[in-house]
This record gives sequence, structure tokens and C-alpha cells, in this order.
Amino acid sequence: MTKTVQAQAIAKTRGVERIVAGQSVMDGAGVRINRVLTGPLQRRLDPFLMLDAFGSDKPGDYIAGFPEHPHRGFETVTYMLHGRMRHRDSAGHEGLVTDGGVQWMTAGRGVAHSEMPEQNEGLMEGFQLWLNLPAKDKMSEPWYRDIPTEEVPRFALEGGVTVQVIAGSTHGVDGAVQRAHTEPLYLDLEIPTGVTVDQPIPAGHNAFVYVFRGEVVVDSKGVSSGRMAILDNAPGADGVRIKASAPARVLVLAGRPLNEPIAQYGPFVMNTEQELYQAVEDFRAGRFT
Repeated sequence: MTKTVQAQAIAKTRGVERIVAGQSVMDGAGVRINRVLTGPLQRRLDPFLMLDAFGSDKPGDYIAGFPEHPHRGFETVTYMLHGRMRHRDSAGHEGLVTDGGVQWMTAGRGVAHSEMPEQNEGLMEGFQLWLNLPAKDKMSEPWYRDIPTEEVPRFALEGGVTVQVIAGSTHGVDGAVQRAHTEPLYLDLEIPTGVTVDQPIPAGHNAFVYVFRGEVVVDSKGVSSGRMAILDNAPGADGVRIKASAPARVLVLAGRPLNEPIAQYGPFVMNTEQELYQAVEDFRAGRFT
């Protein structure tokens, strides 16, 4: 049974700076994706580098998955709503993420991994987030954690709102993962029609709301399914107020910006061009874990 906690009211909501529709792209071995957070938004939404939303009930859209590919310098967070995805990497980690589960991988100094569906029919739906690492941690040892759905904290608020806390802390509930430098808040909120929820967000964090079911209103602006609302950083704002125009489900993400240079070449995210050259050379020379 999901416990009910006391709602924390906010004094001033953040406004909507702009609404982003995302880009339809193909990734992996031909998986169809809505790339919501793209490269041009990385500085504005620091420390977040990318958010992909994927979903289809047509096996041809996902069955080829994401064969082995490298990463260096950041973390990947895969949150599955439906379906089964098998993770294997060159550091010897392996895990199966299923409905409601999360895979959290720190690529650090370098790892090659694959993410392959373990089903050939039915709905496959979820998200992958890229979270930057501070310069001092970019060459850290790779790390991996498989978080089954029963280990993702959940609670309810009055009015029928349910909240899943993937990372960070909210309403006195600690999420499955904590990160000291970027302090990410990663929430999945389900909001009934006509209900308004106040979601606290730390001052100074960059934040956005992604709607993947229904429609919501933030700061008098409607945000429909498949759209991301980038929240402003208005002085004195202590959270975001969200009202569901229809039964809605949204991701709320916020993080403390690193304010460091971002240099990216495909799956490598470092601070300088020279570090990128080194990453490519190390991968080609087989020096990844």
C-alpha cells in the first residue's frame, strides 16, 4: 500500500520559459526516439545533457535495441515504464530492468555497454537521461546499479496524486539514488484531472517538466503530452505548481548546475577538446574498462 504524506505548499511557482516539442530521431540499431533535451539545451539545463523518450507497441521499432557502444564522462539513467531491457557492460555488470525499474550507470573513465530488449512483442516504453559528471569525477571508476520497481520509493498526496522518487528527496522521502555534486531531483508524478500539485524545487537548480500522459497547466500555460516545459529561475520561486487538465503523468527533473565547460563528441562528454581526443584514442586502443 502506498503511504500518504503531507503536501508541502510552495509560496511562488516557477514560470514556463519555453515549451519544447523534441526531435524524432533514430538511435541504437534503429530505435525510434523523441529526443526532448538536445545539445543546444545543455548549457541552459546543466547538469542534464540529454533526455530521450521511447515507446512503441510495434516490435520492429525497438527489437534491435542498442548494441554495444561506449561512454565516458557522464551518467546514464534508464527508467522503464513498460518492457524488459537487458544491460551488459565491459566492467562486468549485468542487469535486467523491467516495468517501473531503473538502471543507473556511471560511465566515468570509460565503459562500453549494450541495452537490448528481452521481448519480441508488446509495449516497450521508457526514458533515458544523461546526467553530467563534475570534472573531478569524469575519470572515476565505472559504477552500475540495477533498481527494481519495488526499490523506487513511492508515496501519495491528498487529491490522489502519486509520486515516485527516482533521485533526490522530496516531501521528506529520499529517492533511490543521491548525488552530492549535481543533486538531481527525478520524479514521476501521476495527477488526476483537475487536481493541482505543488512540487518544491531547490533554489538555483535548473528544472523542467516533461509530460508523457494527458495535459497539464503550468503558470497558465498548457503543456500537452510529448512536450517539455523549461522552468524559469525566477528569484524567490521555491517550486512549480502543476494542474492536470486531463489525467496526467509527468516527469519533474531538477539539478544543481556544474557551471563547467561542456565538450561533447557523440558518446563522450568531457570539459575540453583535448580530453575528447584522448577519449577517442583510449577507446580505439581498447583502454576502456
